[in-house]
Amino acid sequence: MIATLRRWFASDIGHSFRHTPSALVAALIALACLVGALGAPWLAPHDPFDLGTLELANARLPPAWQDGGRPTFPLGTDNQGRDILSALMYGARISLVVGLASVALSVLVGVTLGLLAGFLGGWVDALLMRLCDVMLSFPAILVALLIAGVGRALFPNAHDGLAFGVLILSITLTGWVQYARTVRGSTLVERQKEYVQAARVTGVAPLAIMRRHVLPNVLGPVLVLATIQVATAIITEATLSFLGVGAPPTSPSLGTLIRIGNDYLFSGEWWITIFPGLMLVLIALSVNLLGDWLRDALNPRLH
Repeated sequence: MIATLRRWFASDIGHSFRHTPSALVAALIALACLVGALGAPWLAPHDPFDLGTLELANARLPPAWQDGGRPTFPLGTDNQGRDILSALMYGARISLVVGLASVALSVLVGVTLGLLAGFLGGWVDALLMRLCDVMLSFPAILVALLIAGVGRALFPNAHDGLAFGVLILSITLTGWVQYARTVRGSTLVERQKEYVQAARVTGVAPLAIMRRHVLPNVLGPVLVLATIQVATAIITEATLSFLGVGAPPTSPSLGTLIRIGNDYLFSGEWWITIFPGLMLVLIALSVNLLGDWLRDALNPRLH
Protein backbone atom coordinates (compact mmCIF):
# COMPACT_ATOMS: atom_id res chain seq x y z
CA MET A 1 0.00 0.00 0.00
CA ILE A 2 2.79 2.43 0.94
CA ALA A 3 4.76 1.53 -2.19
CA THR A 4 1.67 2.18 -4.33
CA LEU A 5 1.17 5.60 -2.75
CA ARG A 6 4.82 6.46 -3.36
CA ARG A 7 4.56 5.52 -7.02
CA TRP A 8 1.36 7.57 -7.34
CA PHE A 9 2.94 10.66 -5.79
CA ALA A 10 5.95 10.23 -8.09
CA SER A 11 3.74 10.08 -11.20
CA ASP A 12 2.61 13.05 -13.27
CA ILE A 13 -0.82 13.07 -11.61
CA GLY A 14 0.79 13.00 -8.16
CA HIS A 15 3.07 15.89 -9.13
CA SER A 16 0.06 17.86 -10.33
CA PHE A 17 -1.76 17.09 -7.08
CA ARG A 18 1.13 18.26 -4.90
CA HIS A 19 1.40 21.55 -6.80
CA THR A 20 -2.32 22.39 -6.84
CA PRO A 21 -3.28 24.14 -3.57
CA SER A 22 -7.03 23.93 -4.23
CA ALA A 23 -6.78 20.15 -4.74
CA LEU A 24 -4.80 19.73 -1.51
CA VAL A 25 -7.30 21.75 0.53
CA ALA A 26 -10.25 19.95 -1.09
CA ALA A 27 -8.64 16.57 -0.40
CA LEU A 28 -8.12 17.45 3.27
CA ILE A 29 -11.74 18.60 3.64
CA ALA A 30 -13.07 15.52 1.86
CA LEU A 31 -10.83 13.27 3.98
CA ALA A 32 -12.04 14.92 7.20
CA CYS A 33 -15.68 14.49 6.15
CA LEU A 34 -15.03 10.88 5.15
CA VAL A 35 -13.29 10.04 8.44
CA GLY A 36 -16.06 11.72 10.42
CA ALA A 37 -18.74 9.86 8.45
CA LEU A 38 -17.13 6.42 8.59
CA GLY A 39 -16.08 6.84 12.21
CA ALA A 40 -19.41 8.25 13.39
CA PRO A 41 -20.25 5.27 15.65
CA TRP A 42 -16.96 5.80 17.52
CA LEU A 43 -16.28 9.53 17.16
CA ALA A 44 -19.77 10.99 17.62
CA PRO A 45 -20.42 12.23 21.19
CA HIS A 46 -24.03 10.97 21.09
CA ASP A 47 -26.03 8.41 19.12
CA PRO A 48 -28.89 10.24 17.31
CA PHE A 49 -30.55 6.89 16.54
CA ASP A 50 -30.86 5.93 20.20
CA LEU A 51 -34.23 7.47 21.04
CA GLY A 52 -33.93 6.38 24.65
CA THR A 53 -31.12 8.85 25.27
CA LEU A 54 -32.99 11.85 23.84
CA GLU A 55 -34.54 14.35 26.21
CA LEU A 56 -36.96 17.03 25.15
CA ALA A 57 -35.45 19.26 27.83
CA ASN A 58 -32.33 19.40 25.65
CA ALA A 59 -34.27 20.41 22.52
CA ARG A 60 -33.12 23.50 20.59
CA LEU A 61 -30.19 24.26 22.88
CA PRO A 62 -27.66 26.75 21.45
CA PRO A 63 -24.02 25.76 20.79
CA ALA A 64 -22.09 25.50 24.06
CA TRP A 65 -18.78 23.88 24.98
CA GLN A 66 -19.19 24.25 28.75
CA ASP A 67 -22.45 24.37 30.70
CA GLY A 68 -21.72 23.46 34.28
CA GLY A 69 -22.49 19.83 34.96
CA ARG A 70 -25.03 19.47 32.11
CA PRO A 71 -24.23 17.63 28.87
CA THR A 72 -22.57 19.95 26.37
CA PHE A 73 -23.48 20.21 22.70
CA PRO A 74 -20.75 22.04 20.72
CA LEU A 75 -23.08 22.74 17.75
CA GLY A 76 -26.36 22.80 19.68
CA THR A 77 -29.34 20.47 19.41
CA ASP A 78 -32.35 20.14 17.12
CA ASN A 79 -36.06 20.09 17.97
CA GLN A 80 -35.83 16.50 19.27
CA GLY A 81 -32.80 17.09 21.47
CA ARG A 82 -30.36 15.39 19.09
CA ASP A 83 -26.77 16.62 19.15
CA ILE A 84 -26.14 18.51 15.89
CA LEU A 85 -22.48 17.47 15.75
CA SER A 86 -23.34 13.78 16.05
CA ALA A 87 -26.22 14.17 13.58
CA LEU A 88 -23.85 15.78 11.07
CA MET A 89 -21.47 12.81 11.26
CA TYR A 90 -24.26 10.30 10.71
CA GLY A 91 -25.91 12.56 8.12
CA ALA A 92 -22.67 12.84 6.15
CA ARG A 93 -22.44 9.06 6.13
CA ILE A 94 -25.96 8.80 4.71
CA SER A 95 -25.21 11.42 2.04
CA LEU A 96 -21.91 9.78 1.05
CA VAL A 97 -23.40 6.28 0.86
CA VAL A 98 -26.33 7.44 -1.25
CA GLY A 99 -24.12 9.60 -3.46
CA LEU A 100 -21.42 6.99 -4.07
CA ALA A 101 -23.90 4.14 -4.58
CA SER A 102 -26.03 6.09 -7.05
CA VAL A 103 -22.99 7.26 -9.01
CA ALA A 104 -21.59 3.71 -9.13
CA LEU A 105 -24.87 2.38 -10.52
CA SER A 106 -25.11 5.28 -12.96
CA VAL A 107 -21.59 4.57 -14.22
CA LEU A 108 -22.36 0.86 -14.62
CA VAL A 109 -25.56 1.48 -16.59
CA GLY A 110 -24.29 4.48 -18.56
CA VAL A 111 -20.96 2.96 -19.59
CA THR A 112 -22.59 -0.31 -20.65
CA LEU A 113 -25.25 1.37 -22.78
CA GLY A 114 -22.77 3.89 -24.17
CA LEU A 115 -20.41 1.12 -25.28
CA LEU A 116 -23.22 -0.77 -26.97
CA ALA A 117 -24.52 2.34 -28.72
CA GLY A 118 -21.13 3.52 -29.95
CA PHE A 119 -19.69 0.16 -30.95
CA LEU A 120 -22.72 -1.54 -32.49
CA GLY A 121 -24.32 1.54 -34.04
CA GLY A 122 -27.41 1.14 -36.23
CA TRP A 123 -30.79 0.73 -34.57
CA VAL A 124 -29.20 0.03 -31.19
CA ASP A 125 -27.48 3.42 -31.25
CA ALA A 126 -30.63 5.19 -32.46
CA LEU A 127 -32.84 3.57 -29.82
CA LEU A 128 -30.50 4.27 -26.91
CA MET A 129 -29.84 7.86 -27.96
CA ARG A 130 -33.55 8.58 -28.32
CA LEU A 131 -33.99 7.19 -24.81
CA CYS A 132 -31.28 9.58 -23.64
CA ASP A 133 -33.06 12.47 -25.36
CA VAL A 134 -36.29 11.59 -23.57
CA MET A 135 -34.52 11.47 -20.19
CA LEU A 136 -32.78 14.79 -20.84
CA SER A 137 -36.09 16.47 -21.64
CA PHE A 138 -37.12 16.18 -17.99
CA PRO A 139 -35.34 17.99 -15.15
CA ALA A 140 -33.27 15.51 -13.17
CA ILE A 141 -34.61 16.63 -9.80
CA LEU A 142 -38.21 16.30 -11.09
CA VAL A 143 -37.67 12.70 -12.21
CA ALA A 144 -35.93 11.83 -8.95
CA LEU A 145 -38.74 13.50 -7.00
CA LEU A 146 -41.37 11.53 -8.96
CA ILE A 147 -39.65 8.15 -8.54
CA ALA A 148 -38.92 8.70 -4.85
CA GLY A 149 -42.47 9.91 -4.21
CA VAL A 150 -44.05 6.94 -6.01
CA GLY A 151 -41.78 4.53 -4.13
CA ARG A 152 -42.70 6.04 -0.79
CA ALA A 153 -46.41 5.94 -1.73
CA LEU A 154 -46.28 2.27 -2.75
CA PHE A 155 -44.33 1.26 0.36
CA PRO A 156 -45.48 3.68 3.10
CA ASN A 157 -44.40 1.38 5.94
CA ALA A 158 -41.20 0.21 4.32
CA HIS A 159 -37.99 -0.32 6.26
CA ASP A 160 -35.41 2.46 6.15
CA GLY A 161 -33.17 0.28 3.97
CA LEU A 162 -35.85 0.07 1.28
CA ALA A 163 -36.40 3.82 1.48
CA PHE A 164 -32.70 4.41 0.85
CA GLY A 165 -32.82 1.89 -2.00
CA VAL A 166 -35.64 3.83 -3.67
CA LEU A 167 -33.67 7.03 -3.16
CA ILE A 168 -30.54 5.55 -4.79
CA LEU A 169 -32.60 4.17 -7.68
CA SER A 170 -34.29 7.52 -8.31
CA ILE A 171 -30.94 9.33 -8.53
CA THR A 172 -29.47 6.58 -10.72
CA LEU A 173 -32.30 6.79 -13.25
CA THR A 174 -31.48 10.46 -13.84
CA GLY A 175 -27.69 10.17 -13.75
CA TRP A 176 -26.74 7.48 -16.27
CA VAL A 177 -27.51 9.55 -19.37
CA GLN A 178 -24.40 11.72 -19.23
CA TYR A 179 -22.14 8.68 -18.93
CA ALA A 180 -23.85 6.96 -21.85
CA ARG A 181 -23.47 9.97 -24.14
CA THR A 182 -19.86 10.56 -23.09
CA VAL A 183 -18.85 6.91 -23.59
CA ARG A 184 -20.73 6.71 -26.91
CA GLY A 185 -18.80 9.66 -28.31
CA SER A 186 -15.46 8.24 -27.21
CA THR A 187 -16.37 4.78 -28.51
CA LEU A 188 -17.24 6.17 -31.96
CA VAL A 189 -13.68 7.52 -32.13
CA GLU A 190 -11.96 4.45 -30.70
CA ARG A 191 -13.71 1.87 -32.90
CA GLN A 192 -12.17 3.42 -36.02
CA LYS A 193 -8.60 3.07 -34.78
CA GLU A 194 -6.16 0.50 -36.04
CA TYR A 195 -5.92 -1.64 -32.90
CA VAL A 196 -9.69 -2.25 -32.98
CA GLN A 197 -9.58 -3.09 -36.67
CA ALA A 198 -6.68 -5.49 -36.04
CA ALA A 199 -8.64 -7.22 -33.26
CA ARG A 200 -11.60 -7.63 -35.62
CA VAL A 201 -9.42 -9.13 -38.33
CA THR A 202 -7.96 -11.67 -35.92
CA GLY A 203 -11.46 -12.87 -35.06
CA VAL A 204 -11.90 -11.40 -31.56
CA ALA A 205 -15.56 -11.29 -30.53
CA PRO A 206 -17.20 -7.83 -30.41
CA LEU A 207 -17.92 -8.09 -26.69
CA ALA A 208 -14.29 -8.98 -26.02
CA ILE A 209 -13.11 -6.02 -28.11
CA MET A 210 -15.36 -3.67 -26.15
CA ARG A 211 -14.22 -5.05 -22.80
CA ARG A 212 -10.49 -5.48 -23.45
CA HIS A 213 -9.67 -2.70 -25.90
CA VAL A 214 -12.31 0.02 -26.07
CA LEU A 215 -13.40 0.24 -22.43
CA PRO A 216 -9.96 1.05 -20.91
CA ASN A 217 -9.52 3.89 -23.42
CA VAL A 218 -12.83 5.60 -22.66
CA LEU A 219 -12.69 5.53 -18.85
CA GLY A 220 -10.72 8.77 -18.48
CA PRO A 221 -13.65 11.15 -19.08
CA VAL A 222 -15.93 8.82 -17.13
CA LEU A 223 -13.69 9.04 -14.07
CA VAL A 224 -13.72 12.84 -14.17
CA LEU A 225 -17.48 12.97 -14.72
CA ALA A 226 -18.13 10.50 -11.90
CA THR A 227 -16.07 12.57 -9.46
CA ILE A 228 -18.07 15.68 -10.24
CA GLN A 229 -21.39 13.81 -10.25
CA VAL A 230 -20.83 12.59 -6.69
CA ALA A 231 -21.40 16.16 -5.48
CA THR A 232 -24.52 16.44 -7.66
CA ALA A 233 -25.91 13.17 -6.27
CA ILE A 234 -25.30 14.32 -2.68
CA ILE A 235 -27.08 17.62 -3.35
CA THR A 236 -29.97 15.73 -5.01
CA GLU A 237 -30.28 13.47 -1.97
CA ALA A 238 -30.30 16.49 0.33
CA THR A 239 -32.91 18.20 -1.86
CA LEU A 240 -35.21 15.18 -1.84
CA SER A 241 -34.80 14.79 1.92
CA PHE A 242 -35.52 18.50 2.36
CA LEU A 243 -38.75 18.06 0.38
CA GLY A 244 -39.73 15.09 2.53
CA VAL A 245 -39.45 12.29 -0.06
CA GLY A 246 -35.82 11.30 0.49
CA ALA A 247 -34.38 9.85 3.65
CA PRO A 248 -36.88 8.82 6.36
CA PRO A 249 -37.80 11.62 8.79
CA THR A 250 -36.14 9.74 11.66
CA SER A 251 -32.79 9.64 9.86
CA PRO A 252 -30.46 12.57 10.58
CA SER A 253 -29.53 13.22 6.96
CA LEU A 254 -28.26 16.65 5.97
CA GLY A 255 -31.40 17.47 3.98
CA THR A 256 -33.67 16.43 6.84
CA LEU A 257 -31.74 18.57 9.32
CA ILE A 258 -31.90 21.57 7.01
CA ARG A 259 -35.66 21.10 6.60
CA ILE A 260 -36.16 20.87 10.37
CA GLY A 261 -33.97 23.91 11.01
CA ASN A 262 -35.80 25.92 8.37
CA ASP A 263 -38.90 25.91 10.60
CA TYR A 264 -36.96 27.52 13.44
CA LEU A 265 -34.60 29.77 11.49
CA PHE A 266 -36.55 33.00 11.96
CA SER A 267 -37.23 32.29 15.63
CA GLY A 268 -33.53 32.46 16.50
CA GLU A 269 -32.49 28.79 16.39
CA TRP A 270 -30.12 29.35 13.46
CA TRP A 271 -27.69 26.54 14.31
CA ILE A 272 -30.15 23.78 13.40
CA THR A 273 -30.01 24.67 9.69
CA ILE A 274 -26.75 26.64 9.35
CA PHE A 275 -24.36 23.85 10.38
CA PRO A 276 -25.95 21.13 8.19
CA GLY A 277 -25.97 23.62 5.30
CA LEU A 278 -22.27 24.36 5.81
CA MET A 279 -21.52 20.63 5.95
CA LEU A 280 -23.34 20.09 2.67
CA VAL A 281 -21.49 22.99 1.05
CA LEU A 282 -18.10 21.71 2.24
CA ILE A 283 -18.70 18.19 0.92
CA ALA A 284 -20.03 19.35 -2.46
CA LEU A 285 -17.34 22.03 -2.89
CA SER A 286 -14.46 19.71 -2.00
CA VAL A 287 -15.67 16.99 -4.40
CA ASN A 288 -16.18 19.53 -7.20
CA LEU A 289 -12.68 20.98 -6.69
CA LEU A 290 -11.20 17.48 -6.83
CA GLY A 291 -13.14 16.80 -10.01
CA ASP A 292 -11.88 20.01 -11.61
CA TRP A 293 -8.30 19.15 -10.68
CA LEU A 294 -8.66 15.60 -12.02
CA ARG A 295 -10.09 16.94 -15.29
CA ASP A 296 -7.08 19.23 -15.75
CA ALA A 297 -4.60 16.55 -14.66
CA LEU A 298 -5.91 14.02 -17.19
CA ASN A 299 -6.07 16.53 -20.04
CA PRO A 300 -2.88 16.09 -22.14
CA ARG A 301 -3.40 19.44 -23.85
CA LEU A 302 -2.66 21.24 -20.57
CA HIS A 303 0.76 19.60 -20.13
